[in-house]
Amino acid sequence: MANMAQAIRMALHYAEENLGVTDIFGEDVGAPLGGVFTCTQGLKTAWNSPLDERGIIGAAMGLAMAGHRPVAEIQFCDYIYNTIDLLKLVGNTHWSTNGDWSVPMVVRTPVGSGIRGSLYHSHSFDATMTHIPGWKVVMPSTPLDAYGLLISACQEPNPVMFLEPKALLRVKGDERIPGEPEDDRALSKMIDAPLGDRSQWKPQWPLVEAFAIPIGKGKLVREGTQATVISYGRTMPLCIKAAAQLEEEGLSVEVIDLRSLWPYDWEMIKASVQKTGRVLFVNEDTEVTNFGEHLVRRTVEELFYSLLAPPRLVAGKFVPGIGLADALEMASVPQQNDVTTALRNLCREQP
Repeated sequence: MANMAQAIRMALHYAEENLGVTDIFGEDVGAPLGGVFTCTQGLKTAWNSPLDERGIIGAAMGLAMAGHRPVAEIQFCDYIYNTIDLLKLVGNTHWSTNGDWSVPMVVRTPVGSGIRGSLYHSHSFDATMTHIPGWKVVMPSTPLDAYGLLISACQEPNPVMFLEPKALLRVKGDERIPGEPEDDRALSKMIDAPLGDRSQWKPQWPLVEAFAIPIGKGKLVREGTQATVISYGRTMPLCIKAAAQLEEEGLSVEVIDLRSLWPYDWEMIKASVQKTGRVLFVNEDTEVTNFGEHLVRRTVEELFYSLLAPPRLVAGKFVPGIGLADALEMASVPQQNDVTTALRNLCREQP
């Protein structure tokens, strides 16, 4: 099975061959590196930009408004914060021109903890990005979802922020990408650049197929009856493991992968909470003004009389950054035990 980095690479290849993507660019995105996480190796429209995040976003906006379809990369989301004013301009262009101008661009950026990246390579961006209207925002947790969401993003008439959980980029999926070869080693030989001299290397792309996951549609990962846990990105596998562990204790937990943060699948959330009466939201961004807090607020306002317990949130600590030491990183963002304990307590809470 492909890992998430390979899935993103194959989706971008499909998009430049079939969906009109014209420019895939960013710092070290082109040859010879093909991205610090190798997501852009071998792509024919990939090129290297200067080390200039504002230049990257500005160039993408200009290209998109000029009729191109760019996919820009900010190497780590920690460095996207100095482009917030530009992201706001991109997001409001279609609205402020009364629909006269569209901005068909995608911005990809790795987010979150999990690689011991310390202060400048571990931030999250989901809370900040969902504060900027005019963008669609997605964050996959599996290679197949990454492939399908990116193909959808590359067909949108207006901007999409594609958040890549860096801790999952090397994790293989349980479902095969359409057109991916059966042999994992064969896939690696076909599309992974060799170490050392790459000047003569060319990828041998598999015949990947169209597979678009609609933006705004969540995924029911596991059915349950006593509580619902809703997450995305790096913390999604933690929730799946917690539900499996609690099943052995006689507790039934429903698991939803949100996948899209804006628009998000409120109907799926609503149906699940009305069934279970209890809900836990989990992500690793800092807990103050967290995106999960918005979901908690809406759940209370619209589903109050369906609740058997107050909605809960497990999120990152409200600290300026994440330390390099293992103990500091693990104390700063949700870990397996945090999710399992919160779900166990929630399932046992009675009105």
